Amino acid sequence: MMPLKLANFEMMDDVELARRAARREALAVRIITTRNNQRLFRTAWSVLRHHADAEDVVQEAYLKAFSSIESFSGKSSLSTWLTRIVYNTAIDRQRAIKRRQKELQKKDVAVLDDYQSGYSMESISRSPESEIIRKQFSELLKQSVARLPDEYRSVFVLRDIEGLSISETADSLQVKEATVKSRLFRARRDIRKNLELKFETIFTDTIKFAGADCDAMTNRVLAALGIQS
Repeated sequence: MMPLKLANFEMMDDVELARRAARREALAVRIITTRNNQRLFRTAWSVLRHHADAEDVVQEAYLKAFSSIESFSGKSSLSTWLTRIVYNTAIDRQRAIKRRQKELQKKDVAVLDDYQSGYSMESISRSPESEIIRKQFSELLKQSVARLPDEYRSVFVLRDIEGLSISETADSLQVKEATVKSRLFRARRDIRKNLELKFETIFTDTIKFAGADCDAMTNRVLAALGIQS
């Protein structure tokens, strides 16, 4: 039997891809991760607001997912299933960070920089010819999103940046659709109030996880699973 090519895997439905990934077929794992890396990174960032922590959480969530992917039944999309896992993993990481902060504070440790839920812009790739004004606005917008309350930020990232439907967002975050609508309204209102500018056409590029970042994540997951690519 001739080995299947990438194009064959691209045509598979979610259940078949999951079945192949459970058998540790490299192309199945590569397609799943490549398709979902950016959404999952943005989901993790929406909780943690820190690039390195978000990357760690995505990798951890992938390993959790692939260790139990044979249980994927196709009741929701594979992307939604993965998003739910990474969101819950990010929440667990956030709680651990907060516990660590409290421990350090009790010990009167003054420097907590490594445990602050901040972020930096160094990982956002920009071409040399990018306009300065656009870059400055993008940074201000990312800061505005970072300042949203946790529950509003995750809804905003999944709905307005990743383009999930209301029902998909609710399924991913395990909340009611009415809750998604309410939180999204508050998030949009707060951002508009903060910036006094429209954001719909410019934010998609500001929390980027693509290119080399995306490839590196896929390769790390393959290596962690012991799969030869």
